Amino acid sequence: MKTETLALLNAERAARRPVIVVTDIANGDQRLVKAADFAADPLHAELDKQLRMGKSAMVEVDGHKQFLNVYAPTARLVIIGAVHISQALAPLARSLDYDVTVVDPRTAFASPERFPDVKLIADWPDEALPPLGIDRWTAFVAVTHDPKIDDPALLHAFAKDCFYIGALGSRKTHAKRLERLKQQGASDADLAKIKAPIGLNIGAVSPSEIAVSIMAEITAELRLPKQAKASAA
Repeated sequence: MKTETLALLNAERAARRPVIVVTDIANGDQRLVKAADFAADPLHAELDKQLRMGKSAMVEVDGHKQFLNVYAPTARLVIIGAVHISQALAPLARSLDYDVTVVDPRTAFASPERFPDVKLIADWPDEALPPLGIDRWTAFVAVTHDPKIDDPALLHAFAKDCFYIGALGSRKTHAKRLERLKQQGASDADLAKIKAPIGLNIGAVSPSEIAVSIMAEITAELRLPKQAKASAA
């Protein structure tokens, strides 16, 4: 890899922006494609697919073999609320290679004993969230059932364009949540991002089952193409 290509690659990775290095197998020529440039690239369909999958691969287009080396940021999961569902969700997400953080100002819930080996912040969202560098490679889950904690956290998630935003609660509870958030400046586009009731409808009852449904919905949002997600909705 040329020095200039490596420098660009390192800069994009440091900024948590996805990038793919395309290598022509026939002659060894390489080029770096930033995610923002995928749409205009001749290999845009292949680039989009491999980035969604998070895997490098060999592709063949018009008889030419090219290797796509994918560099995607590590996906993050921020959980607002150190509740029973979170106790099941955090290790499940970690097993799928997510960088997990649990935020809850209630120290009786946010304890290392209840969340071993998980980054835990026992502080209010307005203090805890800004230093985390939340971005569009972050899945965001609010499960406290307490508007004083969930609402400011959701407003922060809107501003950071998280790829997934989910909130626990019934349809009635969610309707009240939408009213509150709108009064606090959230747009209709922001509110439409919230997955609520949270998780895929698999008939989940226990905290562990609900955690599975949430993680399945997050996975679908990350991996499926837009048209597939639309048809499944």
